[in-house]
Amino acid sequence: MFLEPLLIAELVVLGLCTGFLAGLLGIGGGMLMVPFISAILSARGVALDLAVKMAIATSMATIIFTSISSVRAHHRRGAVRWDIVQRLAPGIVLGAALASLGVFALLKGAWLAIVFAAFVGFSATQMLLDKKPKPTRTLPGTAGQLGAGSAIGFLSGLVGAGGGFVSVPFMTWCNVAIHNAVATSAALGFPIALANALGYVVAGQGVADLPVGAVGYVYTPALLVIAIASVLMAPLGVKAAHALPVQSLKRVFAGILYLLAAYMLYKGLSI
Repeated sequence: MFLEPLLIAELVVLGLCTGFLAGLLGIGGGMLMVPFISAILSARGVALDLAVKMAIATSMATIIFTSISSVRAHHRRGAVRWDIVQRLAPGIVLGAALASLGVFALLKGAWLAIVFAAFVGFSATQMLLDKKPKPTRTLPGTAGQLGAGSAIGFLSGLVGAGGGFVSVPFMTWCNVAIHNAVATSAALGFPIALANALGYVVAGQGVADLPVGAVGYVYTPALLVIAIASVLMAPLGVKAAHALPVQSLKRVFAGILYLLAAYMLYKGLSI
């Protein structure tokens, strides 16, 4: 198993879909990639426990590229709140390093899958309920956003997602408009992905039974194919995000998250 034709085809389709979702929802595509990469690897003989960890690490590494593509498109539309990015990013790097270098390597793949399912399901519920924040509610100060960023980076490091599943609900709860929240989440995906990907590479050194092409926990063949396909598709997702009404965007977000949470819960309980 390196880059056989069927594997390339599967990864290209996955990359196109995740790139579109990265632009549409600001989620980096990681929550779609993790279930499918784990299925692709386990179908090719990688132990399911290791496949889950590699899927999380690989999906996070691809977000480095998809976030750049999608945030450029959002920035052209003036939708990114760079003031929020500046306050959340330091905490995100701190939380990501703690998760990817420490906790991730210690936890079993089954627990990581269950944690993934729980937080994704929670985020979907919050988005679907569409509870209106108090008109006076605003983002916390610098210290509060540092803490929020640390939590986002840590959770992202455990589940291999770009943080949108936490950062978008957090920002909308603080009265940031949904389109601005999605765009800002895309920008936050870069520091989340870079910090975590480096941690996964270091933490995976010396792990037994890694397939050919793996660098630490990151499966580089999947990284390369998915990154190319997703970068090409992300701008189309951005265009769709700005064309859809707010309520429709939230329902799409929630529906996708529920499906992925159910799948990963099933996988976690099966390991």
